[in-house]
Amino acid sequence: MKITKYSFLALIVALFLSACEKEFLDTFPTTAVAATDALASTQNAYAALNGMHRIMYTQYDAQGQAGEGSVNIFRDLMGEDIVYPLASGSTGLIGFMRWQTHRNVNDGFLRFVYRFYYRLISNANVLINGIDATPGPEADRKIIKGQALAYRAWAHFQLVQLWGKRYNAGAPNSQEGVPLLLTNTLEGQARTSVEEVYTQINKDLDEAITLLAGYTRAGTAAKSNINVNVAQGFKARVALTQQNWAAAATAAAAARQGVALMDTTAYVAGFNSVNNPEWIWGSRQIDDHNTFFWSYFAYISANFNSTVLRTQPRAINATLWEAIPASDVRKKMWDRTGATVPVPPGGARVPYQNKKFLSQSSSSSVGDVPLMRAAEMYLIEAEAKARSGDNAGAQAALFALVKVRDRRAVQSTNTGQALIDEIMFNRRIELWGEGFRFTDLKRLNLPLNRNGIPNHLTALVTVRDIPAGDPQWEWLFPQDEMNTNKAIVQNPL
Repeated sequence: MKITKYSFLALIVALFLSACEKEFLDTFPTTAVAATDALASTQNAYAALNGMHRIMYTQYDAQGQAGEGSVNIFRDLMGEDIVYPLASGSTGLIGFMRWQTHRNVNDGFLRFVYRFYYRLISNANVLINGIDATPGPEADRKIIKGQALAYRAWAHFQLVQLWGKRYNAGAPNSQEGVPLLLTNTLEGQARTSVEEVYTQINKDLDEAITLLAGYTRAGTAAKSNINVNVAQGFKARVALTQQNWAAAATAAAAARQGVALMDTTAYVAGFNSVNNPEWIWGSRQIDDHNTFFWSYFAYISANFNSTVLRTQPRAINATLWEAIPASDVRKKMWDRTGATVPVPPGGARVPYQNKKFLSQSSSSSVGDVPLMRAAEMYLIEAEAKARSGDNAGAQAALFALVKVRDRRAVQSTNTGQALIDEIMFNRRIELWGEGFRFTDLKRLNLPLNRNGIPNHLTALVTVRDIPAGDPQWEWLFPQDEMNTNKAIVQNPL
């Protein structure tokens, strides 16, 4: 990654525009904020950190580019569980569903994803490398550095999952990963091996967990901040991807400590509020930060009045929905006929229509973006234990979640692959639309298989099969990066 003039200015502007404290806005000029100013005090550094929180959901160059929520949609469109049901409807973002966008070096959405994560990394580096000398309370320095380290680890993890080959615990993992950016530089950086990237990710997370111990979040946007639970959740995700089952189970259990699963009433409320007790991490979006037709809810909700959703409502893989027990509250997240979905004015109704996600109203796409929930941690713990042969532990972890979702559920007696299949089924229905399906298929070395799914229209998806291990599982580096960074090597075309 080369921090170009454009990228560095984006860093500076992000630090300024995203600052929430009025004093910060009053103190510094409206045209730019130097990194040295951001590190003039811990109060200023907190403002810069708030800017990073806002980067997570703010709008970028085009509609459909609104931070991590948008990338979550992209990754799920590349799986088999989100369906575009209408041949005559909007085809916005269809390039991801067709496995084209991530392989087109000139595509603006590919460039957005790459720049988004490195923008977070470059912001994090300013704080990580300068906060120790910043005037202010030591406790504040620890909180700021801990969150910045967690951000840097998480962003590198997201990048290496997309641009690198899958991690294989039984191999050296010397394959090309992504540029590992620990200091901001104008020199183009070569790709670091997958193993080295994961080593640094874990190093950053371990330090973040230490620094964030005892930190209590507060305020209306508290869950936008990264606390020790979130950092442990990152650790669990990374360990699961590395097939380090014991570490994944341990970190997942730590991440959900003190976090209750939501009840069935909250489950059908729209997945749009950080006040939901189950959310461990989420982007709090206030009304005057409305991202309009850019936002997550403009592309995933049931009710926002955009052409994208009005003419092409999101649906679930019909085969997957039919397998959900009728007594499970999660089955209510989609409607078999579309009759009960709160569609926008003039909106279409389709079979298996989504109503899991609801925006503020048909005229407002405001909504808090879910980034980590306790349910995911139960599923990570269950999967890790099942794959390590701890059937009883996996059954217990899975049942702790399922019994809250389904009043008639009984604890599974499955073992081995049958238990793993049951856990993965629950993962698919629980985390639908939250951005995990593509990376789940890739980390498990599974193929994409959309065959036999009756509501996937061949004319729309065009792609039904991608073999496991195919070069198409690796995203291409944007042409802008190839042009400016002569040290980088492109993935196989």
